[in-house]
Amino acid sequence: MHNLWPRAESVDDFRINLQAVRSRIEDACRRTGRDPDSVRLLPVSKTMDEAHIRLAYDAGCDFLGENKVQEAWRKSQLMSDLSPLKWSVIGHLQSNKARLVAKFASEFQALDSLHTAEVLDRRLQQEGRELDVFVQVNTSHEPSKYGLTPDETETFLRQLTPFSSLNVKGLMTLAEFTTDAKRVRECFIRLRTLRDRLCETAPAGFLPTQLSMGMSGDFEIAVEEGATVVRVGQAIFGARSLPDDYFWPTR
Repeated sequence: MHNLWPRAESVDDFRINLQAVRSRIEDACRRTGRDPDSVRLLPVSKTMDEAHIRLAYDAGCDFLGENKVQEAWRKSQLMSDLSPLKWSVIGHLQSNKARLVAKFASEFQALDSLHTAEVLDRRLQQEGRELDVFVQVNTSHEPSKYGLTPDETETFLRQLTPFSSLNVKGLMTLAEFTTDAKRVRECFIRLRTLRDRLCETAPAGFLPTQLSMGMSGDFEIAVEEGATVVRVGQAIFGARSLPDDYFWPTR
């Protein structure tokens, strides 16, 4: 699937691609009676060079997602002149890289470790910053994937309450990598159902109301099932030279 999208090479290309994705989001919302404004489009710029990211910024992309922390940090430094460009780290985080995330990221979407939460909170306190976080849940039940099981998530949320620098916004998942739309949809339904249940029991101030789910190949299904954030890279920037499973590491 990663060869379907031509590379955007101008500001106009990016504007056209962004409008196409937004139109598809609007259509998915219309099918399910949702307000399109309830869905945030997060463009994902992983592997893209500075020149293309600057074009995307000029086209209106001022909040970008990156999988690899060191790549995101490097880009944030190279493009520190682009205000108010913000960065979301959406890939698995090793705790020894938490210090970088604490320095520059506005959002972290793959929290699934109490130790990482502890390190992040300590580093953020040192930086005098806060960080919006999403808890990653493995809804496909694939043992190779990162993320908590649905049954572990409620306890994990309660364990986060001492960490005042972490603002828990919601849950994140990666659907099963398959062309079977029914199986993809089931992953998104599991996350939405879990969110609804947790919002009844989660501690005050830790309500995981948002759902980050859906990428270039499946974001319309995700929107139909309640996504409030969709992480779209190739449909905006164009095809990458490496497949998705390179960027979403297995255990």
